[in-house]
Amino acid sequence: MKEIKLTDSEKDLMEILWEKEKAFMKDILESYPEPKPATTTIATLLKRMQNKDLIGYKLYGNSREYFPKVAKGEYFKEEMTSMIDRFFNSSVTQFASFFTSNAKLTQKQLKELREIIDEQIKE
Repeated sequence: MKEIKLTDSEKDLMEILWEKEKAFMKDILESYPEPKPATTTIATLLKRMQNKDLIGYKLYGNSREYFPKVAKGEYFKEEMTSMIDRFFNSSVTQFASFFTSNAKLTQKQLKELREIIDEQIKE
């Protein structure tokens, strides 16, 4: 799988498309909080993201209905893998150790984590 790199602006736009699943330009603009970005800014982002093959569109007359071509889970998995590679020398164990000691998890959350790990070990 190719590496997925999103700028903050692209990520904001993808969040909208992931939530809506498909949207026209006006729907995308309406989803942004005030102050809303310029239509030209969104159009530029959409074009750049099409070139990266992150989004696609379906044409209805002169209107384009955009949709994500990358699932949110796939993007998140790629981001996490990249972070673990960069900060923890690709060691999931180092990441888990750091996370559990620094995330201020409650006993309940730690037990839930252990249950998840135990379930994965069974599989």
